[in-house]
Amino acid sequence: MRIEIVRGDITTQEVDAVVNAANSSLLGGGGVDGAIHRAAGPSLLAECRTLGGCPTGEARITGGYDLPARHVIHTVGPVWRGGDHDEASLLASCYTSSMALAREHGCEVVAFPAISCGVYGYPLAAAAEASVGAVRLSGEKGPIECPAIVRWVLFDRACFEAWQTALTAR
Repeated sequence: MRIEIVRGDITTQEVDAVVNAANSSLLGGGGVDGAIHRAAGPSLLAECRTLGGCPTGEARITGGYDLPARHVIHTVGPVWRGGDHDEASLLASCYTSSMALAREHGCEVVAFPAISCGVYGYPLAAAAEASVGAVRLSGEKGPIECPAIVRWVLFDRACFEAWQTALTAR
C-alpha cells in the first residue's frame, strides 16, 4: 500500500472512493460533508436517506454520482472533548471501518480528508498520528486485501503539514 498526501479539493479526486467526514444523519452538513454533497448532486442525498444514519466510528458506502469517484464512504468522526472520551479509538475506527468497506467494494485508490479536524475540533497532530497509524495497521492485512493507494487530500496548509509530520515520524 502506498500512502500519499496532497493539498487540494477532495471532490475533484479521480479515485475509486472518497471518504466523507459526515455527521451521524448522513444528510449533508458543512465543510467536507457539504462540499461532497454539493459536488455529488441530489442523488447522493437521496441514497443517504435510505441508510438510516451512521454511529460515530462506523462507515457506510454509497455511489459517487456526479463526483469523479465511484463511491463515497461516509464516516462519522468523534467530536473532540479533551481526549478523555474515547476520541482516539473512535477516530481510528473511522479509518479502519472505511478501509474495510473499500476492500469489500474493490477500491484500489481511496482519498481521505482530515476527519474530525474541522468543526469537530480534533487537534491536527493527534488526528494525523491516529489516522496514519490506523491506515497502516489496516494495510498490514496484505496488499491483496487493502487499497493499493491511500491518499489524504487536505485543504489547508496546517492539515497538510500535520499529516506530513505524522507520515515521516513512523
